Amino acid sequence: MKLRIAQGFKYQGDDWWHWWVWIEGPDAALDQIDRVVYTLHSSFPDPVRTVTDRSSKFRLEASGWGVFRVHAKVFTRGGASERLFHDLELLYEDGTPTTA
Repeated sequence: MKLRIAQGFKYQGDDWWHWWVWIEGPDAALDQIDRVVYTLHSSFPDPVRTVTDRSSKFRLEASGWGVFRVHAKVFTRGGASERLFHDLELLYEDGTPTTA
């Protein structure tokens, strides 16, 4: 499958961001996904989270103060799986990246 993790974010102030990730790919491939299991940094409560909502492209929302690698395991309806990862990028309003 030609899938990748995409992301968005909004700076909330005081070194805090609301961010979201989702699975991007061809509709035919997204239609075959049963669930996506995301693994966040270990500092998050419940760092392993499962998303089954195809209509949102398996979107996961969270908030935090630092960047890290988001891992995802995509499970298809046919029983196959694929591992993906994405390095979360968070920027201040002036476009400066956070480094932590």
